[in-house]
Amino acid sequence: MRTKRFPAHTQCAGIYIHIPFCVRKCAYCDFLSGPADRTVMDAYVNRLDGELMRTAERMRQEGTAVSTVYFGGGTPSILPGQQIVRMMDTLRRFAVILPDAEITLEMNPGTVTPEKMECYRRAGINRLSIGCQSFQEEELKLLGRIHTCEDFMKTYDMARRAGFDNISIDLMSGLPGQTAESWMQSLDKAVSLKPEHISAYSLIIEEGTPFYEKYGTGWSEKNEELDRQMYEDTKVILGRAGYDRYEISNYALPGYESRHNSSYWTGIPYYGCGLGASSLVRRPEGWYRTINESSLKRYLEEETAVLEEEELLTEQDRMEEFMFLGLRMTRGIRISEFEHRFPCAFEEVYGAAVRELKRDVLMGQEGDRLFLTDRGLDVSNYCFEKFLLPK
Repeated sequence: MRTKRFPAHTQCAGIYIHIPFCVRKCAYCDFLSGPADRTVMDAYVNRLDGELMRTAERMRQEGTAVSTVYFGGGTPSILPGQQIVRMMDTLRRFAVILPDAEITLEMNPGTVTPEKMECYRRAGINRLSIGCQSFQEEELKLLGRIHTCEDFMKTYDMARRAGFDNISIDLMSGLPGQTAESWMQSLDKAVSLKPEHISAYSLIIEEGTPFYEKYGTGWSEKNEELDRQMYEDTKVILGRAGYDRYEISNYALPGYESRHNSSYWTGIPYYGCGLGASSLVRRPEGWYRTINESSLKRYLEEETAVLEEEELLTEQDRMEEFMFLGLRMTRGIRISEFEHRFPCAFEEVYGAAVRELKRDVLMGQEGDRLFLTDRGLDVSNYCFEKFLLPK
């Protein structure tokens, strides 16, 4: 078999693949997803496979190699395993995928079988993200999840038996009726399983969801003190267990940070494929953010991808995002990287903001590196506002 060769000036980018289907929409979810019958799912995969082929060819022509692949949703594991194999085969035929590429698939308990796990291994999936949310049965029912704690344990064990050694699990705090004790129990249970990565998010009630209709926007404000306690408990329990907090809501054992998600926070290009998927790509005239068609009907009818939105980012947009996103990570940003990307002195643009945040002990500095302190991460939105530039 002839080895693919790639020019020495290779760029790297990620690919996000959106699977907008699920067994049942959760009460808190505002993602572009929902139930569908098998005929619609099959038609979608056929359409998506063509988009992947065209995207992969474009990346190869641009001299861009694939460093990460992420199947998100929705519930990618709702598809037959062979369809995941098919899409990865398409990428390998038409793109250059780096030998050490991180390839992640999101899954939900209750949608996976040993046969699917074997398909994922055959497809080259090397990282799984399993939706757990809670280890409390009543909380799972409240969220509208289709699985029980036992279902999750079976799925987790199935993944380990299939040989997956890079697993992330999601947990959610700030739920209606949740207590500090029940949250600590979920954290302790998660830690006992020793997953390589834990995403610990606080519930945000989004407009248009059943949770919004039931609880409205004031839920978080009413429970701010309890949310704060859960937030602090998360840092203590996961830190004590050896998990490094590398981003506001993400923790990993050494060497297991999510490379795909980190690319969003560090400004690495990414190509989104599928319904409503976003991209950040560089063209000769500048950096663009695009969003695919969000109507499933129109997406299935079109032979080639149709963009719903396309925006040429200004230099100001990019500078602001460099700061907002980079400072989400605990290691922060490097001044030298800012000045490499933008033709201006960092001090002239953000010197005053940095001095103010340092004065308030919200930001620290080690050599070239600027980062939010623990106190700064606690009020990160306030800190990010300091990096908005005058229009």
